[in-house]
Amino acid sequence: AFVAEGEHIVNDHVAFRTFDRGPLSLARLEPHLLALGYTPLEPYEFHEKKLRAWGYLPPADDQPRVFLSELKCDELSDEAQAIIDGLVAQVDPARVAQPEVMWAGRLWEAPSVEAYRTLMAESEYAAWLSIIGLRANHFTISVNGLTRYPGVEEVLARVEALGLGINAAGGRVKGSPEVLLEQGSTLADRMPFPFAGGRVEEIPTCYYDFARRYPDAEGRLYQGFVAASADRIFESTDIRRHG
Repeated sequence: AFVAEGEHIVNDHVAFRTFDRGPLSLARLEPHLLALGYTPLEPYEFHEKKLRAWGYLPPADDQPRVFLSELKCDELSDEAQAIIDGLVAQVDPARVAQPEVMWAGRLWEAPSVEAYRTLMAESEYAAWLSIIGLRANHFTISVNGLTRYPGVEEVLARVEALGLGINAAGGRVKGSPEVLLEQGSTLADRMPFPFAGGRVEEIPTCYYDFARRYPDAEGRLYQGFVAASADRIFESTDIRRHG
């Protein structure tokens, strides 16, 4: 829709999720980003969601930043950890050694609906990963790169007019000029997924984020992420919040 209006789309960042268990930890995936010339920027903690993350800067201005997060599995119940251990035990370490692992999808057999719901009760992030696997969970349109839309709210209004739902957790626009970053996002698209035993359930998958960055006191455009905003952006996939 934006391209049809003559806009040039700039991808501000792309985000990935993983477990901190077995061969899939952030530390095991990070070398693929470093090999592409990405530079670690800074870490982030999400205590309520039991996550840690790193932001990475690209080697060139026309490439997207990366936001890579992982679930701190040892903060979940023994039952939930046992489910996750059963999943990551199926991962072939040789596949993790290849950069294609970042978009490989699920590297284990589909969990049961019951296991999915057990994880969902403790961590929506864990449940999402258990059935979706490794892939970009969102891409981000840079509002700075648009010409017809001065702010995130104007972008959200255009997106809403297309019939897409907006993540209102923490407000439609998360962040502010004072923290040098404003963001908004769609609700995740839904798709039917087959679970163990052939049972099919419609679940949230992936979504679009929109980001406007502001210059700091030295006039440099802010490059990082705001944890409080990212915390709410994560909820774009949360079926518990959005039904």
